[in-house]
Amino acid sequence: MGFPVGYTDLFLPKLLVHVLTILGFIRKFICTLFTVLGLGDFLEPEMPFPTRPESHSELHSVSATLIRELLPVVKFSELVDPPESCAVCLYEFDGDDEIRRLTNCRHIFHRSCLDRWMDHDQKTCPLCRTPFIPDDMQDSFNERLWLASGISDFYGEYSPVAAGL
Repeated sequence: MGFPVGYTDLFLPKLLVHVLTILGFIRKFICTLFTVLGLGDFLEPEMPFPTRPESHSELHSVSATLIRELLPVVKFSELVDPPESCAVCLYEFDGDDEIRRLTNCRHIFHRSCLDRWMDHDQKTCPLCRTPFIPDDMQDSFNERLWLASGISDFYGEYSPVAAGL
């Protein structure tokens, strides 16, 4: 049916907003007063708003870290006959850009673009979906992944590495 014509502004939400605003001012006044009086150590520290963590401080998966170790990083100026732009970000390459060249499909991307792709637990080329790890290196990669996970220490002789699988 809708709201009656005379009730276009609701009284309760406006009152609630005003009360919360006044409480915020009172809190800020008390915090300022304590700081001026030298009692700021008795206040709880301000909680910062949640922000997106920087890429260098994020924890990466073990497989992404191992893949980063396997994929070479070169300067764009060192490449012969490279493409004009990165297929992930669509920006053109510059001479000083760090580039990752995939060993299976030979596609190249900005290092940061491919690293972000791997941070989302992707293990294939963003362009053609070829696996990052070549078939001939897959066994050694799996072994390193198994050892890096620490599970082999827990299971001892029953691990695939110890069993020769």
